[in-house]
Amino acid sequence: MGLALAEEYCAGDYEVVATVRTPSPALEQLHERFPSSLQIKSADTTDPDSIACLKDEFQESEFDTLFVNAGICIARDNTPIDVAESDFVALMLTNALSPMRVVETFRDRVSPRGVIAVMSSEIGSIQMNKGKWEMYSASKAALNMLIKCFAARHEGDTRALLLVAAGWVRTEMGGEEATLSIEESIPNVVKSVEAQAGKAGLRFIDRRGKTVPW
Repeated sequence: MGLALAEEYCAGDYEVVATVRTPSPALEQLHERFPSSLQIKSADTTDPDSIACLKDEFQESEFDTLFVNAGICIARDNTPIDVAESDFVALMLTNALSPMRVVETFRDRVSPRGVIAVMSSEIGSIQMNKGKWEMYSASKAALNMLIKCFAARHEGDTRALLLVAAGWVRTEMGGEEATLSIEESIPNVVKSVEAQAGKAGLRFIDRRGKTVPW
């Protein structure tokens, strides 16, 4: 979904900085289409030093939107009794702790009327969850809690703070059985996120901007 987000923002005439852990041929092809709009930087959200170095590269920059999309989905069929501890730790580190470290690090690089968005999921909602993908769901629920705590610590911040549920999308992570295509999800996600600019406060929204229950 990160590639699709970058493409959608580039198509909307935004200047985009996209990060990757390893080289991405698809992202390089996107850069060929939008050479003046897209910068590609290497960064690993699970490595605080990597994120700090990335911030140093943009000391004079101000972003309208920070969108943290990185995430993994492993141990889909496991439950607490049989999940490997290493898989559970990897999910929590990648999906919950690391996105919040990026938010903490880059918060002061985002415009006061800008948007800080983090990719969550409908199954991160305790009210909506029906027991699917328990370990992944737990990591997204943890992310939701951490960003709620962040918002409480920064009461009065003028930025929009968003948890975004894009839906179950047919990507490498979502799988072919997913209910939505990229075209049905990501353009709406971008529209909904950008519509929140200048509206301070924390919100959990879906791809169409509707409130998702916590």
